[in-house]
Amino acid sequence: MSLSFQGVFPAPPTPITDDGRINEKALRALLEDNITHGCGGFWMAGSTGEGPMLTDAQRDAVTKISAEVCKGRALVIMQVGSMSAASAVAAARTVRSAGCAAVCCLPPLFFRSSERSIVDYYKAVADAAGDLPFFVYNLPQLTQVEFLEPLMEKLRREIPTLKGLKHSAHDFTQIRVFADMGLTVFSGNGALPLPALTMGAVGTIDAPLSLAPWHYARLFNAWQAGDLKTAQALQDEVRKYVDLVWMFGAPADVCKTVLSARLGIDCGRSIPPVNRLSDEERKEVLRVAEAVGVTTASMGGI
Repeated sequence: MSLSFQGVFPAPPTPITDDGRINEKALRALLEDNITHGCGGFWMAGSTGEGPMLTDAQRDAVTKISAEVCKGRALVIMQVGSMSAASAVAAARTVRSAGCAAVCCLPPLFFRSSERSIVDYYKAVADAAGDLPFFVYNLPQLTQVEFLEPLMEKLRREIPTLKGLKHSAHDFTQIRVFADMGLTVFSGNGALPLPALTMGAVGTIDAPLSLAPWHYARLFNAWQAGDLKTAQALQDEVRKYVDLVWMFGAPADVCKTVLSARLGIDCGRSIPPVNRLSDEERKEVLRVAEAVGVTTASMGGI
C-alpha cells in the first residue's frame, strides 16, 4: 500500500490509566481499529489527544507505540507542542528516532509570543526533527495564534522541511490560500470534509474520524473516484458523529468513553482539568453512540 499525506487522519484520544501511564494495550487496539477501517494516518497528541497535558514520558510513549503499530501501514504525524521549547525539541528528536512520518507543533502556549518568537520556536522544533516533514497546527480558538499567508511564507523561508498544516481556524477560505501556496492542507473540521476537499484540502484531521473512520474513508474514496453523489450523501450524515463528540463539551472524555465500549478495553478518562463526563452523561453518550452505530467495530465497514 502506498502511503501519502492525504485522506482520513483521525485525531484520537490518548488512552491512559488511573495512575497516569499510557495504556499501551488500548492505544494499540485503537490504532488497529482505525487502520482496519481505512485510515491513512493519524494526528497524535493533538487537542483531543490532550497533547499539551501529557508529560514528556507519556508523550514519548505515545510516539513510540504509534510509530511501531503504524509502520508501513499508516502515517503518524506526531504533535509535540509544549509549554517550553526545550520539551518540544526533545520530543521532536524522539519522533525522528521512533520512525514517525512527520512532526507537527502547536504554536507557543499561554504567553503571548511575537512573530519572531513563533518562527524561532518552530525552527528549533523542525531542526530537531531532521528531515521529517513539518506541519503547523493552526488552532487560533485555543492558542490565540492564527497562521495566515504572510506568517506561513516566513516559516517556509526559514524551515525547508515545512510540508503543510492542519487548518482548524474558522475561516475556511484560507484552505484555498494555503493550497495555492503549494502547502499540504488538512482540514481540522470533521463536520465539513467534502467542502474542505473542494477548497483544496488533501483530507481531514479531527476527533470524529476516530469514532467513525469507515464513514470518512468512504466519503474520501467517493471524492477521489469522482462520485460526487455518494460523497455528498455521506457528507450529509457526518453531523451526527460531530455532535456526538461534542456532547457536554467534553470531546476527549466522549471519545474515550465510546472507544472503551467499542474496543472492550478501558481507555481511561480525560486528564484533569480537561472536562469529564458525569456518570449520567456517560450513559447518555453511550446511548447516542449506539444509536449512530459507533460502538461496534464492524459497523459500517468499508
